[in-house]
Amino acid sequence: MSSAAGAPSDGGGDRPWQSYHTAYTNGKAGMEGVDKEKVQKVIYEMSKGSKYFENEQKKEAITKQKIEHLRAQCAKLNDNDISHFQKVAEKKILELEASRDLSKIWLHTDMDAFYAAVEILENPSLKGKPLAVGSMSMIATASYEARKFGVRAAMPGFIGCKLCPDLVFVRPNFERYTHYSELARKVFQRYDPNFFATSLDEAYLNITEVCIERGITGEEVASELRGAIHQETGLTCSVGVAPNRMIAKVCSDINKPNGQFILPNERDAVTTFVSTLPIRKIGGIGKVTEQMLHQVLGITTCQQMLQKAAFLCALFSEGSTDFFLSVGLGLGGTETPEHRLRKSMSCERTFSATNDYSLQFEKLDNLAENLADDLQKECLKGRTLTLKLKTAAFEVRTRAATAQSYISSKEDILICAKKLLKAELPLSLRLMGLRMSHLCGEKDDPTIPTQKTLDRFFRLSDNNSNVNRTNGASSNDASGGDDCNIGATTKDECLIHDAVTDISSDQHTFFSNDENIFVPEERSSVNYDNEVVSSNLLTCDDLGGTKLDGNTSNSKVTQSEKFDDLSHFTSCKASASSSKPNQQFWVDGYICSLCGFELPPCFEEERQEHSDFHLAELLQQEEALDSSGHLTKERLAERQSTTPTPKKKLKSSKEGKHIPIDSFFLKHNKKL
Repeated sequence: MSSAAGAPSDGGGDRPWQSYHTAYTNGKAGMEGVDKEKVQKVIYEMSKGSKYFENEQKKEAITKQKIEHLRAQCAKLNDNDISHFQKVAEKKILELEASRDLSKIWLHTDMDAFYAAVEILENPSLKGKPLAVGSMSMIATASYEARKFGVRAAMPGFIGCKLCPDLVFVRPNFERYTHYSELARKVFQRYDPNFFATSLDEAYLNITEVCIERGITGEEVASELRGAIHQETGLTCSVGVAPNRMIAKVCSDINKPNGQFILPNERDAVTTFVSTLPIRKIGGIGKVTEQMLHQVLGITTCQQMLQKAAFLCALFSEGSTDFFLSVGLGLGGTETPEHRLRKSMSCERTFSATNDYSLQFEKLDNLAENLADDLQKECLKGRTLTLKLKTAAFEVRTRAATAQSYISSKEDILICAKKLLKAELPLSLRLMGLRMSHLCGEKDDPTIPTQKTLDRFFRLSDNNSNVNRTNGASSNDASGGDDCNIGATTKDECLIHDAVTDISSDQHTFFSNDENIFVPEERSSVNYDNEVVSSNLLTCDDLGGTKLDGNTSNSKVTQSEKFDDLSHFTSCKASASSSKPNQQFWVDGYICSLCGFELPPCFEEERQEHSDFHLAELLQQEEALDSSGHLTKERLAERQSTTPTPKKKLKSSKEGKHIPIDSFFLKHNKKL
């Protein structure tokens, strides 16, 4: 099967830079004539030995392990397996082909070197010079003159200077960029009131109705729109027109800058266009996925997706396979995405690595102010605040806390953020961010119950016991006996107890404050909006993971950033091997069964923290279910058959002066 895989050699030897793959070596518009090997060598030489280089090597090791695993799976396939998966692939291709819609005309517009173009417009003396918007730490945008030397966005400025000694730097001005973006969006609304923007300089427009009503073609609309934007803003843009959004985005990149490309709404035209299209041009296929497809199956173009369809079905999950086959057929979204309510709001800043505490807190203060301004502009408040940190070693950490009530002011945000940051110090940081989630409008009446405190529980218990004595009611609830009643009532309080077990005494004062109580939550930096929360709390497999005994530690969650996410790329057989459907274990020794994240066995600390993260998710879901009262029949049955496990006491210097919570319950029940 090795021949089917078509795996190339990794390179190396006396040319080690050839195997060094980073985001900087991927070409952008305007970099067509660049000597890529020279650029890659410069990047390698200037990165070698740095913290970034070490972090890239760590991620590369994980990628190689994925590739080796897929190669091994591929080698196990026999002729019968391939024949079976070929039939499965052919059926999928027929189903996808039947869904092809050529009735819509989509336009994707992309401003040309937007930040740099705005700076040149404001300062004409910069015209014709190799320009970079950013700093020596990071380049946000490079002009087309600078791209000829291999300089591009997301590249450190000092590497840009090595590639182009005459590079001119300009500090970013986001207020100015936002102003010009708004001018362009006013033009977009003339052609599609429901257009949706993906950034300050990109947008998708459904121009089907405009073409029909005015009796003009997509090409005429594209030319007219480009002229209107130039007249309104003084800037140029590139446009792509195609039957779906995926191909329209690719088309807008073909004739950059200040150009357009029109793909007719014909099946043959679409299939011919994608037949030779490199897979990296497709949105959603990044550095890691490209390496996997290339080194395992020898896939470099979209058409080869269809040729290797059987292997894709055998090696990847159903969702990934459907996506790959859709790419091979040139299929993409044709319906305008539904408007979704905002689920979070965030801001972050990159800066030179520093371990100066005063400077770090100054950055945090600025972030809190920016986030508060953004929330108040949208008339929103939130409950969960997440602090994102990237260390000087490029390690990414996220820490979250949930407030008792909805907050939006800078002062409230800063109180929480400072506590989260203090818990991580000392630390050398190069990036910091804040994110507010669990949002609600200021005029809304929040229906989500706020976090209960132990003090409230005690008062509630006294009131309930008085009512029960007055009415002669039994203390047993509908789901079972006394123990079940106590377990259901005190779930939130037990979670508070567990969450603060390992925090410092300084934090105890903060967390026990009735007016500003925050419950720490462990979160990963992956997409919260699509967060998967399991419903059953189980023991973590083969890692010595924490069990459901109330002694859950507030472990740190550390995750390496992923350039692209190919979640659940292995077969669904992983879940079948687990005794319980939501149990976390490591498939093939390195793949998380719940989220598909990969960590080799040598990353023992990271694996333990990843397991603790899933455990924290489960605990939070339990809390949400209990507080809303919507318990499933399975959970009710489980509570009837399970006796609550005693909780461990909080660590304190005054051990003898505090009564454990379980002892309080026993005394309380005897009095009743």
